[in-house]
Amino acid sequence: MTKEKILEALGNVQEPDLGKDLVTLNMVKDIEIEGNYISFTLVLTTPACPMKDMMKNACVNVIKQLVNNDAVVKINFTSQTTSRRSDNKAVLPGVKNIIAVVSGKGGVGKSTVAANLALAIAKDGAKVGLLDADIYGPSVPIMFGVRGERPMMAEINGKGMIIPLERYGIKLISIGLLVDEKNAVVWRGPMASSAIKQFVTDVYWDELDYLIVDMPPGTGDIHLTLMQTVPVTGVVVVTTPQDVALADAKKGIAMFGQAQLNVPVIGLVENMSYFIPEAPSAGVPGQRYYIFGKDGGKRLAAEYDLPFLGQIPLVQSIREGGDIGVPIMISDDTLTKQAFEEFAGHVVRSISMRNANMTKEKVAELVS
Repeated sequence: MTKEKILEALGNVQEPDLGKDLVTLNMVKDIEIEGNYISFTLVLTTPACPMKDMMKNACVNVIKQLVNNDAVVKINFTSQTTSRRSDNKAVLPGVKNIIAVVSGKGGVGKSTVAANLALAIAKDGAKVGLLDADIYGPSVPIMFGVRGERPMMAEINGKGMIIPLERYGIKLISIGLLVDEKNAVVWRGPMASSAIKQFVTDVYWDELDYLIVDMPPGTGDIHLTLMQTVPVTGVVVVTTPQDVALADAKKGIAMFGQAQLNVPVIGLVENMSYFIPEAPSAGVPGQRYYIFGKDGGKRLAAEYDLPFLGQIPLVQSIREGGDIGVPIMISDDTLTKQAFEEFAGHVVRSISMRNANMTKEKVAELVS
């Protein structure tokens, strides 16, 4: 066995999303051979790669078939999260990908989706931050059990910066951590926009693979401010299956498709897709009840030719976890966690494909 033969064999294994083989993509590193033992490292495009096991099995099989049937193959994994930022990185210099989670209307579970998306991506080792940009209705302090806590200040490179809180392995910042939750935030649009700018310029996020931004519902000043301040990698649209939510989701999709913004929509996720009873008194346990309609989000994604990122069930434990500060991704609810993990996998795959195949993102330049 030689390194050349191993590389030749691995040239037959394709990266499922990028459509090229592992050798061409320069993903194979540090090949070592000792007798029948082979070890090498695969460099993934993200720590949260959902196709890791598939690529591992394919590598082992092709080496046994084409090089040595008795080979004992050990594959190590590392990652180098891709990014297509082309700005001067004066803002958020250490953040590789910025994902905005949006909805056309309130009440569709956007904050729940954003919080559990961040946790699902971080589960496999990615560095993740969660920015609660919903100025008028911040949810992060409650959902992460940090009500009443206050972020610290520190001097970074001669500038006073806000240090985000850390909870469950991700970094958090929210207006709800800076003001008394009993007081309403009564601000005009320019004040809210100024606060969002501060959250990206005056918060020390340090190095992140992904910054998830929980946007306010609708389409307004804060959305435009974010797009003009930082190069957003893409947008995840959250909806429920019912027609009222779908009509508003269309407006969100249309907003980001405008030529002045041209922020790519990573895909659409359908929340509260179906109800699963957990007790006999609520119905047949395990059976799906389509309370808000069936497959509305899937049809909308097909109509706009967008990736459909998944369906999240309406389950009591999701609501309970958010209320007590323990999101469902931290609990033992395997079925619901799996739905969020599959959704997060689709998101990071879409970002990796976008970063490999599409043009670099820039700060939006709006025509006034």
